[in-house]
Amino acid sequence: MSHLEELIKQRKSVRSYNSEFKMDKEEILELLSLASEAPSSSNLQPWRFIVIHNKELQKEIRALGFNQAQIEDSSAIVAVIGDIEAYKNVEKIYSLNVEKGYMDQSIADRTIKQTLNAYPSMPKEALMQIAAYDAGSIAMQFMLLAKERGYDTITMGGFDKAAFAKRFDLPDNHFPITLIAIGKAAAPAFNTTRLPIETLTTYID
Repeated sequence: MSHLEELIKQRKSVRSYNSEFKMDKEEILELLSLASEAPSSSNLQPWRFIVIHNKELQKEIRALGFNQAQIEDSSAIVAVIGDIEAYKNVEKIYSLNVEKGYMDQSIADRTIKQTLNAYPSMPKEALMQIAAYDAGSIAMQFMLLAKERGYDTITMGGFDKAAFAKRFDLPDNHFPITLIAIGKAAAPAFNTTRLPIETLTTYID
């Protein structure tokens, strides 16, 4: 079994954390930076983050998360936020691609034009769906990277998103997607079963 396969099997949703353990800010930011290698629609990277690394604030946020203990007891909470105006960064992103030699100017210009022709006219619901889909990719990479370094995580979609957005004064183009608790487990997670993939897959050859 490969190292990646082992990580995938070892990662569990941990709900009980050592409240005395505190991660370094630098390591959390490093994990997010590595996780940001995740793919995204047109490479627009519509994810934003609020890292809550303060026990008093974590206790406050726990009340918005239906009193889930891991929100307060984990070392930190990473709130994954979607940006429905991520397309506004397309010129910056693709100019950097050219500068670094990843693509030539003509490809960048074409992609910028296509993006600015398509995204601004999309319905808000479609832009939110794209951002949420892409956020799932970076969240999964973050959790696997955390597990590789000996940390535990759980992702939580069950919280009062409207109240969270108000508490952190999110702009209209930002919306909360999920909260990820990270830290050291105080008790092991439950093992869980998976439905046989054959019952979920239509295979056409």
